[in-house]
Amino acid sequence: MKIESKDTDIESLLDGSYFYIPRFQRPYSWDDDNLNDFWNDTISSKTEDYFIGSMVVYRKGKQQFGVVDGQQRLTTITILLCVIRDHFLALNSKDLAEGIHQLVERKDRSNKNEFVLKTETSFPYFQEHIQKFNEDAEIDVDIKVEEKNLKNAHALFFKLVSSLLRSIDLDTTINEDEKIDVKINKLIEIRDSVLNLNLIFIKLDNEDDAYLIFETLNTRGKDLALTDLVKNHFSKHLKNRGEVDAAKLKWEKMLGTIHNSSSDIGTDNFIYHFWSSRYEAVTLKKLFPKIKKHVTKARAKSYLDALLKDSDIYRSIHEPSYNWQKNEVEVSRSLHAIQMFKLSQPTPAIMALVRAYNEGKIKYKRLRDTISAIEKFHFIFTAITSSRSSGGISAMYSSFAIKIFESKDSQHASQLIDEFVKKLRDKRPSLEEFKVAFKEVVYTNSNSKQKNLVRYILEKFSINYGYKYPVDFEDLTIEHLAPQNKTGQDDWTESSIGCLGNLIFLDQKANGAVDTKGFHKKKEYLIENDYSVPDFILNCDIWTPDKALEHAEDMANVAYNQIWKI
Repeated sequence: MKIESKDTDIESLLDGSYFYIPRFQRPYSWDDDNLNDFWNDTISSKTEDYFIGSMVVYRKGKQQFGVVDGQQRLTTITILLCVIRDHFLALNSKDLAEGIHQLVERKDRSNKNEFVLKTETSFPYFQEHIQKFNEDAEIDVDIKVEEKNLKNAHALFFKLVSSLLRSIDLDTTINEDEKIDVKINKLIEIRDSVLNLNLIFIKLDNEDDAYLIFETLNTRGKDLALTDLVKNHFSKHLKNRGEVDAAKLKWEKMLGTIHNSSSDIGTDNFIYHFWSSRYEAVTLKKLFPKIKKHVTKARAKSYLDALLKDSDIYRSIHEPSYNWQKNEVEVSRSLHAIQMFKLSQPTPAIMALVRAYNEGKIKYKRLRDTISAIEKFHFIFTAITSSRSSGGISAMYSSFAIKIFESKDSQHASQLIDEFVKKLRDKRPSLEEFKVAFKEVVYTNSNSKQKNLVRYILEKFSINYGYKYPVDFEDLTIEHLAPQNKTGQDDWTESSIGCLGNLIFLDQKANGAVDTKGFHKKKEYLIENDYSVPDFILNCDIWTPDKALEHAEDMANVAYNQIWKI
């Protein structure tokens, strides 16, 4: 591997070369913090010859280079130069504007205009809406994540530069007829600060060396996202051999599936769960070496195809409204509950189950019942008793997922599911442990942390007992039988007022009608208006803290032995 390096500055760099951001690079991602840090370090500090680190490129042709490291900085600098250029033009300094534009776009040896920095990922937005000089954009562009970041960077720099020039307008010590010249000199000062930035320019001879250097640079020091390392690895093995870059299109489709989800999911975690649902459970930090070892050139296409297919599965289990049909609503409800419990441990197993269902290896009833078992287990194990696993639960899920992935037929998969459900059943906390924790679930206006869990529990009890309401569950409100204003009276405490034994569902109309009324008035209203009145209310004449706690214990028994029984 031949490596050349030299000290240079931005002006020399842009004046003599053309740069191309290759497909294995991540999209532009600098946010306001990054941009403000850059501005403060390189412009506001007014430090001469500020050093901005290294830039690594590989040779594509004479004075044509692919960027390996330094893409974010080079894009940011180009955006700032375009902002300075446009401000020169606004001040009628056309020569200065055209002078700086030569570092953004100039004629090549064939006398054709060519942008100094070219990128595929943001084409044509970057070219049409930022780099283009003194012309309206001719192409409408879909604004996606990268385009939003580019647009934001341009807007922020425009605001910062405009603010400096506006301060000259407001400065009463400067004569009015001198202010234009002062503004132009201020722009020249900013321009020179940018062009004088120093860096180490490192050149490699070929693209293969670039992939290696990219990986090496980004697995030392500050970690690069797993997604970027994996993308680089696929790009190395799946070279574009025609006009259609199939690998790039598949990768972008996979990213789009994950990034466009309404749930808070990311590609690093997706790749991690993808791997542990198929091949091996390893830590996120150790995953890339495993991928690098197994994803060879011969296997790269099949692995990429699998990632693309599984991205739909991953999104569907985190976003229960995605890809599930009306006749599959029971699965999506269980998935919604599992997400409410804030769980990641079961993800490999759920991915494997949904994949097996999509491939016809298991029937819908099997999928529904198994995911329901996971929901019921974690309601008791996680949501109520807050049990902690030493790692055995995660290992159990990944081991099961891999076995399902490797299962040969429906019969084998069915046998594995039976064994897995038995393990869930055996790992449930005891009834006594559950009852203690269940009675500690509390919801009041001043202690609403468990509100979603309480709504989930009340809905399950309502379904179990067949309670009828005039509205859908999502429109129901939580009513305290002993009203919250009794806290501190007649032995009522916040924990007894807020306990599950003192809570029922009501629609808003009934809730408003009974509001702060006592137990007898609420009971009377419910009976007179033909509401489904639970037996524990019908059979009770006096409602006390002891009665509420007694009812909470009865609910715990029903919950453990009936509703959430595996």
